[in-house]
Amino acid sequence: MLSWDDYQDEATTAPPIAPKTPEPKAAPQQAAPQPAAAEQAQPSTETSKRPAAPAGSPVARAREAVSELDPAPGLEELEMGAARVAVDEKRMINCRADVNQLVPFKYDWAWQKYLDGCANHWMPQEVNMTADIALWKSKDGLTADERRIIMRSLGYFSTADSLVANNLILAIYRHITNPEARQYLLRQAFEEAIHTHAYQYCVESLGMDEGEVFNMYREIPSVAKKAAWSINHTQGLSNPEFKTGTPETDQELLRNLIGFYAVTEGIFFYCGFTQILSMGRRNKMTGVAEQFQYILRDESMHLNFGIDVINQIKLENPHLWTEEFKQEVIQMILEGTELEIAYARDSMPRGVLGMNAAMMEEYLQFIANRRLAQLGLAEQFPGVQNPFPWMSEIMDLRKEKNFFETRVIEYQTGGALSWD
Repeated sequence: MLSWDDYQDEATTAPPIAPKTPEPKAAPQQAAPQPAAAEQAQPSTETSKRPAAPAGSPVARAREAVSELDPAPGLEELEMGAARVAVDEKRMINCRADVNQLVPFKYDWAWQKYLDGCANHWMPQEVNMTADIALWKSKDGLTADERRIIMRSLGYFSTADSLVANNLILAIYRHITNPEARQYLLRQAFEEAIHTHAYQYCVESLGMDEGEVFNMYREIPSVAKKAAWSINHTQGLSNPEFKTGTPETDQELLRNLIGFYAVTEGIFFYCGFTQILSMGRRNKMTGVAEQFQYILRDESMHLNFGIDVINQIKLENPHLWTEEFKQEVIQMILEGTELEIAYARDSMPRGVLGMNAAMMEEYLQFIANRRLAQLGLAEQFPGVQNPFPWMSEIMDLRKEKNFFETRVIEYQTGGALSWD
C-alpha cells in the first residue's frame, strides 16, 4: 500500500503536463469560427504528448490492440445494430434483438416477479433452530414415523434444489432470449442456492449424518426415481451444442421447461412440503417448518413464472403445441404424479400428522389437475378435492400469520418494509 510520502514521490516524478494556452476571445457579436474537419480530428495537446510505452511492453500491446479495435464485428456477435430495440422485437425464445437491453419491457409480469422475489428475501440463519435441536435429540420427542418424514424430506430436497439450480444455469438461461425474464431467472438461481443452504443448515443444526442425507437420492429408491426422472427430462439442454431455432429443438426446450417447472417444482415438492408444514402446525420441528414455509413460497413464485414462460412460448410459437405434443405433456404430468404418490407411500407407510398415503394421493391428483389446467390441458382426475386446504393459505405470498408464533411474516427486506 502506498504511503503519503510514496504518493508525493510519484507526483513529483511524473511527467509534467503542459499548461494550456488561453484561446483568444471572439470579437463581440461575432460567432467563433468552426475548425475544419481535419483540425477536429487532431488529438488534443495532452494526448499527443502522452509518454510512449516501451516497444513490445504489455502497455504498448494493449494500446495497439485498442487502437485497432473495430466495434462492428463485436456488435454483430451481440446481434446488435444501429437501431434501438423495439418492444415488438422481443420474444421469449429465438429473439434476434439485443438481450442486453433490459428496457423497454415487453413482459411486465416477468419484471414484477423479479421485484417480488427481491422483496421476499430471507436467509436460513435467521430461523431459530433451538427448539428443533432439543426435540430431535429427545428420545421421546418424535415418533419413528415423524423422524422418517424429516429424514426423507431433507434427503430429497437437499439434492433436488441443486439439480434445479444446475438446470436453470446450465440450460434454461442460455435459451431464454428475453432480458426481463432472464433477470428473474438470476434471482431464482440465487433463491435455489438459499434453499440448498437451508437444508444444509437444518442437517448441521440437528447433527444428522450428512453422508446419509446428501446421498439419499442415490440410495433410497423412492427418492432416486424422482431425481432420475428430473435428470432424464431436463439434461438435454445442458449440451453446449444444443441450440433452439427448429421445431424439434424448440419442443425440446418446452419439454425441459414443463419437466422442470410443472413436474419437478410443481409436483415433486408437494408431498414433502405438506408433511413438514403439517408437523409445524402441531408445534413440532418449528424451525425446519419455518424454513420450508419460506421455501414453499419461493417455489410457488418459481412455478407461476415457469408456467407463464411456457404459455408465452406457446402463444408466440403455436406450431409447437401439436396434439401429439399435448399428449406427451399429459403423460409427463401423470408420470410425475405416480412417482410422487410412490414417494408418499414410502415416506408415510402409516397414518401420521393427521394424514395418510390415501389422502396424499388425492392431494397429488388435485395438484396434477391444476398443473394440467394451467397448461391449457384437460384434467385427468375428475372430481378429486383438496384434503389440505390450509396449504393454499400458507402459499399466500402477500401475508400469512405464522402458525407457531404470534408475529406476522411479511417476507420483505428492511428497505421494503412499510413502517406506517
